[in-house]
Amino acid sequence: MNVDEYSAPVTLRNGRRVEIRALRPEDRDGMLAAIDRTSAQSLYRRFFGAKRHFTDQEKSFFLDVDFVNHVALVAVLEESGQPVIAGGGRYIVLKPGQAEVAFAVIDQYQGQGIGGVLMRHLTSIAREAGLHELIAEVLPENAAMMRVFETSGLQFNKKRESQTVHFVLHLS
Repeated sequence: MNVDEYSAPVTLRNGRRVEIRALRPEDRDGMLAAIDRTSAQSLYRRFFGAKRHFTDQEKSFFLDVDFVNHVALVAVLEESGQPVIAGGGRYIVLKPGQAEVAFAVIDQYQGQGIGGVLMRHLTSIAREAGLHELIAEVLPENAAMMRVFETSGLQFNKKRESQTVHFVLHLS
């Protein structure tokens, strides 16, 4: 599988069509626009702190992925005839067989199943890549993200730690 060319059309539970595809270099402006359209609360839930602006180094980290140790997918839909990034998910390999997974969905598209769809596609890619576990740190108040993991169909362990809920999702 050429993950950097990954693309799959999906119908969300509300009937809306979305394309789940690999993040592309030309998505830079779309990703930055998506961040601008994301609420401070959603950014806090994703980055565990107030985050509105990113350094050039951070932008490079999030946008320049190798699709081996760092895989990123975006959910693209049409608004007024134009493609818009509605959310994204990624995993970063931490050690052989294990990667950390994270998601962000623009507020106006939350609750439509985009996080779950991204999870399914990342899980499939991770299995194909030989990964056995996906791990995630989630803020306790981020019930929607916990629900994505709990309803993923994967076996999982979760443990409440001081400031986060730690998930280990088993791919095999």
